[in-house]
Amino acid sequence: MGMLIEGIWKSNDAAARNGLHGEFVRTEAIFRQTITESSGSAFPPEAGRYHLYVSAACPWSHRTTIALAIKGLQSVISVSAVAPQVGSNGWTFTEFAGGDPDPVFGANHLHEVYSAIQHNYTGRVTVPVLFDKKTRTIVNNESSEIMRMLNSAFDSVALNPSVDMYPETLRDEIDATNELIYHAVNNGVYRAGFATVQETYEEAVRNLFHAMDRLDSRLAIEGFLCGGHLTEADWRLFVTLVRFDLVYYSHFKCNIRRLTDYRNLWSHAIRLYQMPGIASTVNFDHIKRHYYLSHTTINPTGIVPVGPDLSPYAPHRFAEKETAGNPIST
Repeated sequence: MGMLIEGIWKSNDAAARNGLHGEFVRTEAIFRQTITESSGSAFPPEAGRYHLYVSAACPWSHRTTIALAIKGLQSVISVSAVAPQVGSNGWTFTEFAGGDPDPVFGANHLHEVYSAIQHNYTGRVTVPVLFDKKTRTIVNNESSEIMRMLNSAFDSVALNPSVDMYPETLRDEIDATNELIYHAVNNGVYRAGFATVQETYEEAVRNLFHAMDRLDSRLAIEGFLCGGHLTEADWRLFVTLVRFDLVYYSHFKCNIRRLTDYRNLWSHAIRLYQMPGIASTVNFDHIKRHYYLSHTTINPTGIVPVGPDLSPYAPHRFAEKETAGNPIST
């Protein structure tokens, strides 16, 4: 995928993804500032001031577009999506079909946005990116922090300010659940898929399915993951669930069980998908094209599978006329 080194794009993927034991290593986000209503804040919540760069294929980006939809911030924060396929230039607006034009810099590739903001930037070029159009800088590129900002910082201009995905009374439980979901599930599928050593792969897969078994049992009791309430933990799990049978089961070799083999996890995914505004955040076509076409070391032929059957999602999509740009099946 490449990276920027001193502001210069290097397409050689020798920029390490794996550690000494063949394990997948996720790099830390660099930009970690906060939008807040606090007095003197460098980044106050203002309608029209911020832009969100996302990928419709990326589960980390998906967290943030879900938060936008739930809070009703679509008219407050502008959004554009990179193309689903990643090539020698990394995330791109123009190199492959499906990307939106860059509305801020007119850039061809996302790495040009990063280097325009910090000319000597060294590191990965990732999505999502929350950008401040007023100061022309990146506020934050860590999805979990962006999700939290969208949950509360813009309540004064949100259509749904009363919706709280991180209620104070459940925060300890949410944080603990998020830890399990992130390490074993969200990142666990990547640890399995990008492992280069058999033992490392098997460890990741065992941890993944152990966690999914636990989460399935929890949903059987409470209906939601934390305190019987819909919280950000459910949405952080959802972005992996909705991709599971589509790509992780086969492409990342997470094939002990399918999502559809889990009664509660499967029904939970469908239930969340059918909530108002959520279907429009899911782009099955982009998801499939990203994983099967971008990861050439895993899928060198570039063949995109026809399946699986996505008809369980279809009735809600057709009812709300949300199929444009989001094909139900290939």
